Amino acid sequence: MKGIILYTSKYGATKRYADWLVEETGFDCIETKKAKIKDIMQYDVIILGGGIYASGIAGLSFLKKNIGQLNKKKVVVFCDGASPYEETAFQQIVSHNFKDSLKGLPCFYCRGGWDMEAMSFGDRTLCKMLQKAVAKKKPEDCEIWEKALMEAGDKKCDWTDKSYIVPILEAIS
Repeated sequence: MKGIILYTSKYGATKRYADWLVEETGFDCIETKKAKIKDIMQYDVIILGGGIYASGIAGLSFLKKNIGQLNKKKVVVFCDGASPYEETAFQQIVSHNFKDSLKGLPCFYCRGGWDMEAMSFGDRTLCKMLQKAVAKKKPEDCEIWEKALMEAGDKKCDWTDKSYIVPILEAIS
């Protein structure tokens, strides 16, 4: 079985998961933005990973554009974000991103990290605005991601854990 891991990593968590997957599988690995479909066609298994930003999965556009050519391949997606796993929120991400030709693709969640200092000005500004809005809510009315946002604050947090790749490995075996 010949495979490749495509990843889009803005702040490092997705890259860490991609590296762990390479360690476990021996698959090739490349940033999604450098991937060419003609090169990807030689692989039996394609794992695509990206962070979650505004409910979208980074790098998923590559699959949307090329899924028709990959229909005989095993394709698996993982995404990561700062929030703890919560089934309802994850299913909303899946239903938002996996429509039409992507519907039914396996998708897995891996918890990422949080580092306000490393964020771009735009991301940092958006997060600070979100924190201000969430701070006005009663804690008992907050969703899990809102609680995580407030808990992280300005601290640097790394929730990556190699155990998150186990279901991905099981899906490709």
